[in-house]
Amino acid sequence: MQANTLLDTLYQQTETILDKAVREWQNMPPQKLNVEPAPGSWSAAQCLAHLNAYGNYYLPAIEKAIQQAKQAGNTPAVEFRSSWLGAYFTKLMQPDSKTKMKSPANAIPPTFLNPAETLAQFIDQQERMLKLIEAARTVNLNQVRIPISI
Repeated sequence: MQANTLLDTLYQQTETILDKAVREWQNMPPQKLNVEPAPGSWSAAQCLAHLNAYGNYYLPAIEKAIQQAKQAGNTPAVEFRSSWLGAYFTKLMQPDSKTKMKSPANAIPPTFLNPAETLAQFIDQQERMLKLIEAARTVNLNQVRIPISI
């Protein structure tokens, strides 16, 4: 895959999610984000808190890897090839994946959350991700490694 095509796609996906969070979710009554759609299901706020937990791990890791690549004089490559493990986890985390993973204990959100704070953190993380995607354009993605959180 072309590296810039991948980054363009990721940027667009992140921008779409960010736009939805700002235009729709921020305008909802906060208590609506705490409603569980079914017994034992996570509320929207819990889903966002779950994503925030991963953002707390991955965003600094991505930033550090990009900085290290720049310091090493790393230059962009035209093509990107994911490792088999990276491809596996990327596929597994897609919304339409048939395979479901249990969340590790540190990524299970609490039952009661402040939905406004949770959403604000999610929006901040999406804005940070957009900046990191742009920064990733300056390095060879084939040489940048991000350790998985598990």
